[in-house]
Amino acid sequence: MNDLDKIYAESVAKDYMPRETNKVRQLKKLDDRAKLPAFVTALSLGVIGTLIFGAGMCFGLGVFGTGTVIMVTGILLGLIGVAICVINYPLFKKILKKGKEKYAFEILELAKEITGEA
Repeated sequence: MNDLDKIYAESVAKDYMPRETNKVRQLKKLDDRAKLPAFVTALSLGVIGTLIFGAGMCFGLGVFGTGTVIMVTGILLGLIGVAICVINYPLFKKILKKGKEKYAFEILELAKEITGEA
């Protein structure tokens, strides 16, 4: 058996071995767990607000029809979309703060263990 075969066999075997829980990996997972709800909420509200704003623009510019009622509907939809987008960032900050507060103790303890300050 040559060296290349041995290296290949070790790399394949490594894929099937149970993974060790690395402290840095745990820290990254905790950080992601703290930030993910805020990110998902902000992304979802951003997309929804933008779509509502775009629909309002289409109605307001007469893409879907003409008339005063259509234009007023478009303006109202546009304002609702803008309001959702304006609310998005403060809501993101609030949810992110809650997530960081929830996992702060665990993250700080794990970071102390990693850096050796414990």
